[in-house]
Amino acid sequence: MVLSGCVSSRIEQSREAVTGIETDEVMVILGRASYNDRETEESFTDCIVDELSSGHSAIKLIPQDEFKDDLYPWFEPRTAPTSAEDLGRLFAEPGVRERIDAANVKYLEWIEGDTVTTDKGGSMSCTLSTFGGGCFGMSYWEQDASYEASIWDVDKLTTAGQISADASGTSYIAGVVIPIPIIARPGNAACKGLAKQLREFIVGDS
Repeated sequence: MVLSGCVSSRIEQSREAVTGIETDEVMVILGRASYNDRETEESFTDCIVDELSSGHSAIKLIPQDEFKDDLYPWFEPRTAPTSAEDLGRLFAEPGVRERIDAANVKYLEWIEGDTVTTDKGGSMSCTLSTFGGGCFGMSYWEQDASYEASIWDVDKLTTAGQISADASGTSYIAGVVIPIPIIARPGNAACKGLAKQLREFIVGDS
């Protein structure tokens, strides 16, 4: 049995321009790729893509890997942007704007952040013998998910706004013969909250 733990979340938005997207225009979701422990998890950007490309007011998206391949070599490990500010300099590179226009990209969402374990404790022991076995005790871990999306208007080469999502939760494993995990998923909560706000940010004024 796996139970869901409690997660608290907060979404904040800062708008700098009116937005809207046509049915033939597309959007790209890019996660920070610093190739170290500060890299935004690909599973998080995949979650954002799944949320935005389905349901009511679905947005047409270009896969992150396809976009990077189209813009080779600017997204190679040694030259890839490592911040939202780096995108502005990338757009000024000869040939970059032409490739983006060819794909009919209207907006580019740059996502930074990660999910980290902030605390953990408790103890649990499990035994197994010829007479049976079981687990006794309790352990816990606290996680914090913090992400920010910068929305770039590729036509105007300006930032349309930023959206931040923060979520935290505590997971437990309690053992009284059979271990029962109570799992909090702050990363999933941050993904759904950020994706919902992104959708409203892009299409809300259309």
